[in-house]
Amino acid sequence: MLEKLRQMEENYWIMQKKMMDPNVISDNQQYAQLMREYKHMQPIIEKYQAYQAVEDSYTEAKELLSDHETDEELQEMARLELESSKTQMETMQEELKHMLLPRNPDDDRNVIIEIRSGAGGDEASLFVGSLYRMYTMYAERRGWKQELLSANETELGGYKEISFLIIGDGAYARFKYESGVHRVQRVPETESQGRIHTSTATVAVLVEADDVSVDINPTDLRIDVFRASGSGGQHINKTESAVRITHLPTGLVVECQDERSQYKNKDKSMKILRSRLYEQMLQEQNDKIASERKTQVGTGDRSERIRTYNFSQGRMTDHRIGLTLYRLEDIMNGNLDEVLDALATADEVARLLAEQQEKA
Repeated sequence: MLEKLRQMEENYWIMQKKMMDPNVISDNQQYAQLMREYKHMQPIIEKYQAYQAVEDSYTEAKELLSDHETDEELQEMARLELESSKTQMETMQEELKHMLLPRNPDDDRNVIIEIRSGAGGDEASLFVGSLYRMYTMYAERRGWKQELLSANETELGGYKEISFLIIGDGAYARFKYESGVHRVQRVPETESQGRIHTSTATVAVLVEADDVSVDINPTDLRIDVFRASGSGGQHINKTESAVRITHLPTGLVVECQDERSQYKNKDKSMKILRSRLYEQMLQEQNDKIASERKTQVGTGDRSERIRTYNFSQGRMTDHRIGLTLYRLEDIMNGNLDEVLDALATADEVARLLAEQQEKA
């Protein structure tokens, strides 16, 4: 591990010099890539440098203890320093192990989140709206932007389905554990008897893929335009602004009708299609590597029930890691960090254990 860190430190200084090169600065794509790598390496190098400082103190204390001419008071101070340094080094080594775990290269990217109503009729559609509000409020707290891509609203103010883009550095790293079935237990607004109903919604989290990640051949697309339905006034019913794109090789279909402009609807549809194709590609890769699949916190399978929101008890339970919190209102208002941090930690621990088993 220490040899790996030494090599990383060398690369870090080389990267610093590159970032000051005018030719690199003028190349936006290359500079952005270097900056992403630099930001990822910086906390690891800082921790490693702190480790080296403690290691130096440990070595000095050891040398003092081995010098028989050192007086008794200095010997005692050296003994205390040796014990303290050893404990600090062990702690830092564990921290560095976590920091050196293989990192998902997509963690820094933006995400497209798709939420669809499941079992529960109108109440499930209202729950989709609650989840959408929760995620967008969390994004606002992080200073991230959000862009609505498509929405299929219901008469009661919920959504049969909704897709939106979260734009922010590290968005995928935070949201990637949210894919799956979310279950709600509450008294619906539509229920006059006060009975608790159980409804579900399915969440899919997709990396926002760019043209480089997914190459789409225009001849593989069938693009249909039609008049939008639903709310939107006279314009939306008179103009063929809605767009449906079918990717012929896979049969994937994406539809968008929220914008008045056909061009904007097409652009949003392509964003969703590109991300779905990228997810499909990643899934195929993960299916080939069984060990990776076993170490994930949940498989990311959309049919897997991952979480329950019980409103009568004010409780949220994440079934993958056995986490239960009794502050549901706070969570629904976008305070998700405790939940997402716990999932990220559980994933790290699982990957560390898998790594140790492989070496054993």
